[in-house]
Amino acid sequence: MTTRNGKQLPKPAGAGPFTAGRPGPDAATCLDPLAALRAPGDPDCDVYLTGSVFLDIIFTGLDSAPVRGTESWARGMGSSPGGVANMATALARLGLRTSLAAAFGDDHYGEYCWDALEQGEGIDLSLSRTIPGWHSPVTVSMAYEGERTMVSHGHEAPQPEPAPDCPPPARAAVAALTPGTRAEWIAQAARTGTRVFADVGWDESGRWDPDDLADLEHCEAFLPNAAEAMRYTRTDCPRAAARALTERVPLAVVTLGAEGAYAVDGSTGESAEVPAIQVEALDPTGAGDVFVAGFVTGTLAGWPLADRLAFAGLTAALSVQEFGGSLSAPGWSEVAAWWQSVRAVRDQDPPALRRYGFLERLLPAPARAGPLRRAVPTIGFGRSA
Repeated sequence: MTTRNGKQLPKPAGAGPFTAGRPGPDAATCLDPLAALRAPGDPDCDVYLTGSVFLDIIFTGLDSAPVRGTESWARGMGSSPGGVANMATALARLGLRTSLAAAFGDDHYGEYCWDALEQGEGIDLSLSRTIPGWHSPVTVSMAYEGERTMVSHGHEAPQPEPAPDCPPPARAAVAALTPGTRAEWIAQAARTGTRVFADVGWDESGRWDPDDLADLEHCEAFLPNAAEAMRYTRTDCPRAAARALTERVPLAVVTLGAEGAYAVDGSTGESAEVPAIQVEALDPTGAGDVFVAGFVTGTLAGWPLADRLAFAGLTAALSVQEFGGSLSAPGWSEVAAWWQSVRAVRDQDPPALRRYGFLERLLPAPARAGPLRRAVPTIGFGRSA
């Protein structure tokens, strides 16, 4: 039952959680990366997430950071669902059946975010709820010099009563670890066979104590950035940090920024490194979430480690060329269009092309019925706009 504005809305008769919403705009060419693996009795949900949904307002085209006492004008602006919505949208656009449990504000921002995720992206929100009288958290992000600065405002949502079916059966779950805090749902998910992929935010306490990440014991993979990985492992090299992390989690993936990503599978001893794709970034918001979504997709599909890294890096590179976090995530048709375009460029480096040759057997035709939904300068346009 989907909760909206304090009311319970029944699903259509016979509908599962992934048939209640309108299919996303890329559905005509969105392949199912797990089609060959699906079998009767599999869970309806491919990936489960929980977290906070923000309304993101993004300013781009700033020449520098805002200066105290002055007014700065941005050349570009976009609005889109943010927070955990970045990851949920990225997963859904890659064809994974995604279930999100989150609180939504009882305001126009919350209504917009709900519609964008459920109706626009086909994400299952049956475990989400609208909180009467609670306003949506908001983040303003300013992108300049290849980085971003964010200002956020919000109040913690009231704690709901525990749901008996949360977390639901799922192939995988993505968890954002909080240093020093355990999330019971992570252990519950792991006990039922869900494969848990984790990332982590900056440790504001400054401790950087790996023992503070107790939930890593329930995770299959950990995907920090280089700065986080080196601080937690007390190393001065991100590759050494990745190897050290495999003492706590089976698979460690460390993102290296402009250098790409490095991964070590502690269970097999295999390692892989893939360079980043050089692009002109408009807005880096959510790129890390898109990377994780690409890696989860390849892992669930059973791809080799290097292919998973390459695909994750590609999806992240495509995302930074658009406004916003969630609605910048690419769909399969955009990946196909990229692959078609790079092969058409003369004098491409043959080894670099071969690195992405695995896409050839996966991709649909690059044409699609309509464009993906993107961030817009403001919300609340009439339907005819």
